[in-house]
Amino acid sequence: MNVIFLGAGAWGTAMAMHASKNTKNFDVTLWSRSSSLADEMTKTHRNQKYLPSIDLPHQLRVSSNWETIFTGADEQDLLVIATPVSGLKDTVHSLLKLGNIPRNWVWLCKGLEPGTSLMPHQVIERELKAGNALERGIRLAVLSGPSFASEVAKGMPCALTAASSSTELVALIQQVFHHGNMRVYGSDDVVGVELGGAIKNVLAIATGIGDGLGLGLNARAAVLTRGLSEMMRLIISMGGKSETAMGLTGVGDLILTATGDLSRNRQVGLQLASGKKLSEVLSGLGHVAEGVRCAQAVNDLAKSKGIEMPITHMVCEVLFNGQDVVTAVKLLMSRDARSESH
Repeated sequence: MNVIFLGAGAWGTAMAMHASKNTKNFDVTLWSRSSSLADEMTKTHRNQKYLPSIDLPHQLRVSSNWETIFTGADEQDLLVIATPVSGLKDTVHSLLKLGNIPRNWVWLCKGLEPGTSLMPHQVIERELKAGNALERGIRLAVLSGPSFASEVAKGMPCALTAASSSTELVALIQQVFHHGNMRVYGSDDVVGVELGGAIKNVLAIATGIGDGLGLGLNARAAVLTRGLSEMMRLIISMGGKSETAMGLTGVGDLILTATGDLSRNRQVGLQLASGKKLSEVLSGLGHVAEGVRCAQAVNDLAKSKGIEMPITHMVCEVLFNGQDVVTAVKLLMSRDARSESH
């Protein structure tokens, strides 16, 4: 069976590395938009740009030729979309131009589409419908959870969740990824898994701000707990399950992203607290911080559903409306007393 990865960033590369180490000997191909990066990875067996000093498995094939990677592809193969949410629309467009593509799709991206606040599965379904491709029988899934790319690339332990309405597709994803030091659990709650992955990035920025201001561990615990409450309210309002918010893709990913210094979103908060401007912070990161991209989309979605998310709202005020971080914290602390269940 072929496993085709689209996107050679840190996460796509790390997951392709893991899949290629499967003892069942799947043929794993990693597509890079950059021909120079693909050539470098093929020659040096390293992705020095995104995962420096980590050797790639020799059996992992890397290519920048879009049509070549699908030569010989079968409908039963697995397609892994590792592009950012902002690239989903164009990725689906390019796929639908091909004559023969796998009908098993799973995506690794976390966030909401800017401007529409659509979850990844909604973006893909919209584009499949627009391209008159619903009759192709494409099965969709999301794979998410608490995981830093560099640790996965090094073979360190982690646990993820694969969510889909198709139990067969979940089983296929587990067959590909559940081996070595990676555990993959199954779920049917696509909404909960996707929203957890999006919201935790925004809350990680908030936690980074609090830690950067030296507000202490008590404050960090409060932000994480009340942030989790915000996450759960939005998940339930969108038809997801509360238990998903309490699982790997909810509280698990939130703890990792908000407290781990490898987190780009946490670093955004820390640097904002130090007085840097957002543009300065982003230019220095070198990688995408998805929490910045989807913060406004999460806030807009909450407003449309009448869901109160004060921490998320205040992050947006800091990121986009010029609110200084000290005042933002004071405004949150001055909110009226209320029941903890609200």
